[in-house]
Amino acid sequence: MNLEKLSIEVGNLCKEVGANIIQQRLNFDPAVVVEKGLNQLVSFVDIEAEKQLVEGLKKIVPEAGFITEENTVEQLNTELVWIIDPLDGTTNFIHNLPVYSISIALAKGNEILIGVVYEMGKKDLFTAWQNGGAWCNGEKISVTKTSELSQSLIATGFPYYEFDQMEAYIKTLTYLMKNTHGLRRLGSAAVDLAYVACGKFDAFFETGLHAWDVAAGCLLVQEAGGTVYDFKGENNFLFGKSITAGNVPVNAILNQLVQSNFK
Repeated sequence: MNLEKLSIEVGNLCKEVGANIIQQRLNFDPAVVVEKGLNQLVSFVDIEAEKQLVEGLKKIVPEAGFITEENTVEQLNTELVWIIDPLDGTTNFIHNLPVYSISIALAKGNEILIGVVYEMGKKDLFTAWQNGGAWCNGEKISVTKTSELSQSLIATGFPYYEFDQMEAYIKTLTYLMKNTHGLRRLGSAAVDLAYVACGKFDAFFETGLHAWDVAAGCLLVQEAGGTVYDFKGENNFLFGKSITAGNVPVNAILNQLVQSNFK
């Protein structure tokens, strides 16, 4: 497969579907929102966008299966799998906070081949393919060169439905508040990871995530020169529901911190 060519096709699809999402936001009625679970919101926009993405991706790689957030397609057990979040940052979208994205990755087992994140607020298209570098709107991007935690800006996501590790989370936040330039919470893990890849953030951490939240962003960070781990310092970040990502030195410090706090 020509991964670069495929990433361009996926990016074009994201822009097309993203334009529809942006249009839907103009007359969006929050009353039509459904709760899948505690603080887990979904709208008809998520569902329709996912259907459009699935149909488009079937044309790009017909043999690939799907892992999707809204389960609009049967999850086929194939070697190649598209991992899709049609609207990462649904709560932001519902409240008209313009930080939300489409996140698409093509994976072969635990190996991510393509990652595309389309941030609709600024219309920034982030793309990466295996061994091809990371890009934003056609310009090559890289992680920061910050080497000290004290000089870093860290992104995170607050727990919103799994609260069993709140004590460890608060302990980690407290340390980072005292020992960094600051913490930011945007509400879209895909955007957080894309911003690590392009140097807006030095690192990112969160727990309780799913593969569709992080798959594309993980490849962006790696191809931009950064590292990605789970909270044990291992490589089970795709399906392990915990992640730290950042430039090499800051992420090493951050990962040691979460290892010591999250048991």
